[in-house]
Amino acid sequence: MEFDLHVDAFAALGHPGRLAVFRLLARRAPDGVRPSEIAEALGMKPNTLSVNVMALARAGLVTSERRGKSVFYSIDLARTGGLVDFLVSDCCRGRPELCLPLAARAARPVGGSVMTDRRFNVLFICTGNSARSIFAEAILAAEGAGRFRAFSAGTKPYSELNPHAVAVLRELGHDVSGLRAKNVAEFQGPDAPRLDFVFTVCDQAANEECPPWAGQPISAHWGLPDPVAVEGTEAEKGLAFLDAYRSLQRRISAFASLPLESLDRVSLQARLDAIARDARAQPAA
Repeated sequence: MEFDLHVDAFAALGHPGRLAVFRLLARRAPDGVRPSEIAEALGMKPNTLSVNVMALARAGLVTSERRGKSVFYSIDLARTGGLVDFLVSDCCRGRPELCLPLAARAARPVGGSVMTDRRFNVLFICTGNSARSIFAEAILAAEGAGRFRAFSAGTKPYSELNPHAVAVLRELGHDVSGLRAKNVAEFQGPDAPRLDFVFTVCDQAANEECPPWAGQPISAHWGLPDPVAVEGTEAEKGLAFLDAYRSLQRRISAFASLPLESLDRVSLQARLDAIARDARAQPAA
């Protein structure tokens, strides 16, 4: 019976559209994603998305949850974990020592037991690299000086700094002379800094499928609304940018205070996900 359930799950994933939906939801786990956002990210018609989600749900891989007036889809993490366990259960044929090096690397502290004075490279990504990720880079550079090297980039080929974002940073005492809009390609070549952490700060960037990062940095999604999209008076736009700055400052302050050198990857990932959840639950100051 269990074997048949796993066969059904693999059959559901054996379709390009359903696999694309599943992979997007996996990138956003443990958060849920609105159907409209999935359809836009994958260029999929709503009725086609509905058919694909229903097939994944019948296989037990996707669940839905209503929050207010919106429905959110998520992958079933327990079911997915069971599927992975089933797939590799016979790996090494009873010789777990062959897999031990990989397991040991996954569980070791991020900083290493004797590298307590190293600096961690952190990259913040959004679509345009004009506001949110620029805020994050400037905040971490100020709050984590000596412990972190902060970078930011966008997924669009070309962009420029938003003047409202630059004004907020100047007003709050940040040095903006070295800030510029960059593309993620700058951080994927052989000469790029080796990254320890990669954070996406907008949903659109989190939904995109990026090549694997060298060294397997720890990643998390800290999505927040785009202040650039806010319409209204200059005062209302300025407030939106300030709210975005404050939201990122709360998250980055919590991140910078973590004992990174003593946490293994699993514990650290849980802390980073909790920072995102706690920040969403708090109103802007």
